[in-house]
Amino acid sequence: MCRTFELSSKFCSVLVTGIHSVTTVSEMSVKAGETISIPCLYESEYINNVKYLCQGYSWVSCSHAVRTDNPNTERFSVSDDKIQRVFTVTIKGLTDQDTDYWCNVEKKGTDEGKWFHMTVTRGIPNLHVDHQEIVAFNGENITINCYYRNHGDMKWCRLGHSCVEGSFGLIDEAKVTIDTRVANVFTVTMSGLTMENSGWYWCAKGNLQMPVHVKVTEKPTTVTSNSCLTTLSPIPDSVELQSDILSYVIPLCLLVVAVMVAFLIWLLLKRHRSSDTTRAEKEVNSTIAKSRRISRQRTNAEMESDAGVVYTTVTTAKPPTLPRVHFMTFKPSLRQSLTFLLKLHLHKTLARHDLACSQSKNTQVDTDPSFKL
Repeated sequence: MCRTFELSSKFCSVLVTGIHSVTTVSEMSVKAGETISIPCLYESEYINNVKYLCQGYSWVSCSHAVRTDNPNTERFSVSDDKIQRVFTVTIKGLTDQDTDYWCNVEKKGTDEGKWFHMTVTRGIPNLHVDHQEIVAFNGENITINCYYRNHGDMKWCRLGHSCVEGSFGLIDEAKVTIDTRVANVFTVTMSGLTMENSGWYWCAKGNLQMPVHVKVTEKPTTVTSNSCLTTLSPIPDSVELQSDILSYVIPLCLLVVAVMVAFLIWLLLKRHRSSDTTRAEKEVNSTIAKSRRISRQRTNAEMESDAGVVYTTVTTAKPPTLPRVHFMTFKPSLRQSLTFLLKLHLHKTLARHDLACSQSKNTQVDTDPSFKL
């Protein structure tokens, strides 16, 4: 029991590793400021035990960073998958002090644990992957690129299971191929995936490992109801990009359709107004033509009715000659001038009246049918 007898940390590490109660990676290369997740596999007898991450090189003096009975702190978190028997610790904002940790299981007597080491670099890590979390559908394939800058053998392993070291192999009936044709990267392809292939794996190059979590789910089942698609199973993270694109494309398509509908409505209204204007012009033209026809008919009728009328010549009698008044023979006063003008106006009025009466009598005599010349 290491804690009781205060054995050296190296001996304690060998002792605990030999028990194989806890299994994890041993050496990783990570970048400062980023986040890393480390899986820790434990035996079935520890399903209900408390698991924790202990920080420090020495088993005796390491400090608890996070525990499953208090799973979240500022930089650390832990989750326990009791079906897979794996508890996963996550460290955020890596610093130069994040070098030595222990995956531990609390139990009566001496706790069980496994030590791992991280080399924190400011540049590109010596072994890294694009994503630590990969989601795939049942029956499909996945591809993982493992980038390296160190030397040594290349392997693809499953935590607590076997490894593939050559170009081909099988892990839990899933076909594994390793392509090394590109420099400084080996590409792992797993095909024919099943639900049993879900779990933690790692790339290995020399003495370095990089954990990768693979989650296999069933394909989403969709049903059509009122021309809408309803998803009955969860969508994996690998199609989130497509969902984001659709979230922009669908509103854009709806906007285009709305604009087209509005344009068609405007075009129909314009055509309808044009037809109404043409119809009104035709009605006005028809009314004008009809009025002209009626006017011509009336003119013709009046000419036909005037055919039997006898027209006579009316001679207008000359008005009586007024006496000439010589205004220059005397110089009248203002009163005399006004009196003279009034008399003259009265004389002209009486003369016009007599002339009108004379013309009226002559017209009656000419139009009387009983009058004979």
